[in-house]
Order: sequence, then structure tokens, then C-alpha cells
Amino acid sequence: MKKVVVAYSGGLDTSYTVMYLAQEKGYEVHAVCADTGGFSPAQLKTNEANAYKLGAKQFAVIDITQEYYAKSLKYMIYGNVLRNGTYPISVSSERLFQAMAVARYAKQIGADAIAHGSTGAGNDQVRFDMVFLVMCPGVEIITLTRDGNLSRKEEVDYLNAHGFTADFAKLKYSYNVGIWGTSICGGEILDSRQGLPESAYLKQVQKTGSETLALGFDHGEICRVNGKSYTDKIAAIQEVERIGAAWGVGRDMHVGDTIIGIKGRVGFEAAAPMLIIGAHKFLEKFTLSKWQQYWKDQVATWYGMFLHESQYLEPVMRDIEAMLESSQRNVTGEVTLELRPCGFSTVGVDSPCDLVKSKLGEYGETQKGWTAEEAKGFIKLLSNPLRVYYGNHPEELPHE
Repeated sequence: MKKVVVAYSGGLDTSYTVMYLAQEKGYEVHAVCADTGGFSPAQLKTNEANAYKLGAKQFAVIDITQEYYAKSLKYMIYGNVLRNGTYPISVSSERLFQAMAVARYAKQIGADAIAHGSTGAGNDQVRFDMVFLVMCPGVEIITLTRDGNLSRKEEVDYLNAHGFTADFAKLKYSYNVGIWGTSICGGEILDSRQGLPESAYLKQVQKTGSETLALGFDHGEICRVNGKSYTDKIAAIQEVERIGAAWGVGRDMHVGDTIIGIKGRVGFEAAAPMLIIGAHKFLEKFTLSKWQQYWKDQVATWYGMFLHESQYLEPVMRDIEAMLESSQRNVTGEVTLELRPCGFSTVGVDSPCDLVKSKLGEYGETQKGWTAEEAKGFIKLLSNPLRVYYGNHPEELPHE
């Protein structure tokens, strides 16, 4: 009997995959749930019970939340990574780490095949396939939903006909929940003219007025929330999410280019990523040089793009991570934010590495590190290229 590992989420496509491979193809099915912080204990218990009902010989949960932080989230914070300046690349990066965890499991048990439930119209098929091809060469990749271009009705009918009656009713919205945010698809998102109503979000606004939030960073990593220290960075992220979600912070709509070449639109709610990245970027303005900020932004944009487009295993990613980590050596301090319904503002920074505090002078006040005559000479030299050019082309000077 051949062994197949199914990347199992408990949803319709992966449920169909488990049952079909077990009952129609006679595989020894291992249903593996790779958790990046999006499953509750109750959901995992339900997934386990359903996996065995569907015919799986083995069900396994691999908690990769800490690995996900250490190998991806940390660098996305270092780089203030937001795809198209908007989306905190949650699902994209999570899928890669889920795929890697499933691939390691498949190698461990000597699986003959790996299966996932991705369709042929999305990015996830690329992420799963590429990781499996690289990490498990020669192992067959099975994608029943994609290969058969199956409809939800076909999959539900098959499951019902074989005695599995879980509720897979098509909801107006579909959600992908993880430690780095929740994506929302369907409903009004399918109409480019519309936005999402309040009811579409899993976490509604609960507060009015405003509230102060203090986030502390040590060498670029979040370490304090409102004065409480955290060695567990996942716990710190969860606390920021709890506070920010009550204000409806982090809601937005992302429109971007998919790996397969079509445009995609997705809603999301991501209080923790938006607050942490917002605070971190604000702290960097005080603690990094002009060119550190500039070049870090350039490589961080590439880092986010490569994550989104399934290139995490590209060797240059380790080089970019090394640069991002080096850039954080002075990014230490506490940032004060002001939260309000569906938004926040940066207020102030307290850092031992604050470059605004300089003995040379205070901006707009008095200079201490140079004289007035030195300033005049500097400005005159700075104007030389322009004076040379317009001395030869006076007709190009602005006229009324």
C-alpha cells in the first residue's frame, strides 16, 4: 500500500482528497495539519475526528508557529514588509512554511506521494508544488481538485454519497486565519466597485474614543507591550492583536498581481502586523541613517515579493535576511501609538539610539556644529551643478 501525505486543513478540498485517495485509490493516507497559528484547539480536534472518518490512517498536527516567526515573520518586521505598501503578506508566507513542514513529514515516513487541495486558479498551487519539487524530488504530487477542475458541488456530492455529512455549505466569504492576519475572499470583493461591510470582518469594532499603546523593541524584535516584557514573540504578537482588533485596526483591501499572471483582490484584517510594522518603521526613522533606511527598503521590497511568489528557498533570501538583521543593531526603544476606531497614529519614541538627539544642533532651532559662514559655503557648493547647467541654458529657467 502506497503512502500519501495530504496537506490537510479540514476544508472541503482537502477532505475530498483524503477520502478519494483512501477509498478510491487505496492509499495509506496521512492527513497532516501544519499550524501557523490559525487553528484553535477545538478546530484541531474536529479536524482529527473528521480525518479518521474520511479514511485517514494517521492524523498529525505540526505546530510551526515559532519556526514561522523565527524564519519569516521576524524578517518581515525588520523589513516593514507590506506588499504594494498595503498587505502584510500573511497567507503567502504561511503556505510556504506549511508546505515545508508537510514535505519534511513526507520524507520522514518515506511517503510515495504528497497531495494538496489547491485549485488551478490561485497562487497556493505554485507554493505547494515548488516546495514539494525541491524538498521531495521524485515524490508524486497529487492535486485532485486542480486536475479534475472539480466544483464544490461535485466534491460535496461525493462526500455525502460516501457517508460524510459535514457542513460544507458555500459561505458568502472565505477566510484564511493565521498569526499574521486574516484574509477575506468572496462577497463584495468580487465586484471592484465595492468594499466590505462591517459584518464581513471576523472581529468587530468594540471601542470608541482613543487609547495609548506602547510597543518596545530590542534590536528590531518586539519585546514589550504596554510595559510587559515578552520572551515569547508569538505571545507578544497575540497580545497586540487582542488590543488592536478591539479597535478594528488593520483593515484594508489589497489588489495585486498573482504569480499566475492575473490580478487578485483580497480583504484582510491584521491589527498586530499593522501596529507592529507601523511602530517599528517609526522607530527606525529615529535610529537608522538615511542610507540604511533607503537600502533596507529596497531589499525588503524584494524580500516580500519573493515570499509572495514562492521563492523563499531562493539562496539570495538568506543574504537579504543577513542584511536586514544587521540593520537592526540599533533599532531599540519604545514607541507610543494612539489607537482609535479603524486606525492609529504614531506619537513618540524613547530610544537610547535616537539620532534626533544630536550635539550638532536641533532642526529649525540653533546650529552648534557649524557656523553661518560654513553653511553659506556649503549651500554655494551644493548649487554649483545647477548654476553650471543653467549658465549654459538660461532659456530653461522657470518663467511666468
